[in-house]
Amino acid sequence: MKKSTRSQRPQTRTLVCGLAERLMRQPAAPYFEDATRTEALRFCVEHGLPAAMDTFGNVFVRLNRAPRQRPLVLAAHLDHPGFAVERRLGPRRFVLQFNGRVADAYFRKGARVRLQPGHVPACLVRRLRGEERCFEFEVQSAPEVTPVFAVWDLEEFALRKDRIHGRACDDLIGCAAVLATLRGLQQRRANVNVIGLLSRAEEVGFQGALTIAAEGSLPKEALVISLETSKELPGVRMGGGVILRVGDKASTFDSASSRFLEEVATELVARSKGFAFQRALMGGGTCEATAYQEFGYTSAALCVALGNYHNSGPRARIAAEFVSVQDVSGMVDLLVAAAQAMPRFGALTGKLPRRLQGLLKEARQRLALTLRA
Repeated sequence: MKKSTRSQRPQTRTLVCGLAERLMRQPAAPYFEDATRTEALRFCVEHGLPAAMDTFGNVFVRLNRAPRQRPLVLAAHLDHPGFAVERRLGPRRFVLQFNGRVADAYFRKGARVRLQPGHVPACLVRRLRGEERCFEFEVQSAPEVTPVFAVWDLEEFALRKDRIHGRACDDLIGCAAVLATLRGLQQRRANVNVIGLLSRAEEVGFQGALTIAAEGSLPKEALVISLETSKELPGVRMGGGVILRVGDKASTFDSASSRFLEEVATELVARSKGFAFQRALMGGGTCEATAYQEFGYTSAALCVALGNYHNSGPRARIAAEFVSVQDVSGMVDLLVAAAQAMPRFGALTGKLPRRLQGLLKEARQRLALTLRA
């Protein structure tokens, strides 16, 4: 871990927390991202950030004040593990199928969800045999509007000390970081070429990201940075700074691009207030960088440490997720700096080859001398 001891920029923290609250107060599940997408688009309209949806419902936000510059793509996803309503068994009983990765032990009788639309409370009655991850839920009274999906009945957003708590940090914190970065660059009138990308249905196999990659919706020369919250693992510490994620469970990412991010981060340590970063291979899951990389895009990744990953709390109880505000603010500060540093990509990533060439020259001289001796 590398850090400075001074306090962080309050503007970044305020922007990050405000965006996180706006997004996290919206219910979201795979295939049911309408509310989070609408809130993200509303923010873009408020601040004059050009945004549009593709035919699959993924959101593209563009800030292009330097058209000849290599594009930097910041990718996050709008969904979070949740339930789809499969069918109705009666006036007060519904079958819900869970989409996402949560261990079976967490689906206890009495577990509470909120049916959407309407935030209608319901309790888990039993697991259905022979149907994959399907559960029967019961409500107190028949809902006025037929529900179509459900989310865990947890607090939506809370800010306590330096931590954001809520039902869906993953990956609405990543989406907040994308929008905060674009807004920060816009306020600076920075000459950058940045695309913010908010995809759908990541929790069920990167479906939004795969459609984007396969359709060729991004410039092939772009550098794609996947932004995630990632399960805290040994070697990283929540509050220790943004994590330069060199790989995930399935892949390692582009070496030069990871080196670029580390060079920018090292510069930030020297000049910024309270900036900190860590570097790790976060193997707790697979992120969208792997999907883009497999379709030929140069990919890297950043993440922040996540508590109660996928709402998996202690003692097999469903619980709110949480992240460090300082870590997320650091992610945004690093992304702002990286976008502005893109014209120096070659110079920054060339530091290591130049150093190795110098060492090679010395090696030839010293090895030849010691051989003659």
